[in-house]
Amino acid sequence: MELRLNVNGRAHVLEIDPRTTLLDLLRERLGLTGTKKGCDRGECGACTVLSKGRRVLACMSLAAMHEADEITTIEGIAAENEAEPHPVVRAFIEHDAFQCGYCTPGQILSAIACIQEGHAGDRESIREWMSGNICRCAAYANIVAAVESAAAG
Repeated sequence: MELRLNVNGRAHVLEIDPRTTLLDLLRERLGLTGTKKGCDRGECGACTVLSKGRRVLACMSLAAMHEADEITTIEGIAAENEAEPHPVVRAFIEHDAFQCGYCTPGQILSAIACIQEGHAGDRESIREWMSGNICRCAAYANIVAAVESAAAG
């Protein structure tokens, strides 16, 4: 099938198998490997991207469901202003909110959505709304601090 979507501000028209996941399309067809394949079951959040500004687990979403959508990956966040990191990225660096870095792209995109959704008012809310993103290195306290800091501006 033919699929039209906009990824990180670039329009794409692709011929895809209707069974192709958004994750596989991003990684294998578009070369956007910042979106990670973790559990491949929607349980870890490593594949989190934004679709029309909302969190999506790319491993559980068929690409065909995103016809004409605006998809944002970690590469899109980095490209917004290459001279100055996104405020959430800066907060993750300042609060040492990563160790191995594997989950970091999904954590950052989920944090951006958490803030935009208005769920970053206190640590308890941040923990609840970020709970779909697993960090095997257990940097949770630092992730919560980074989200809290980015939300405060």
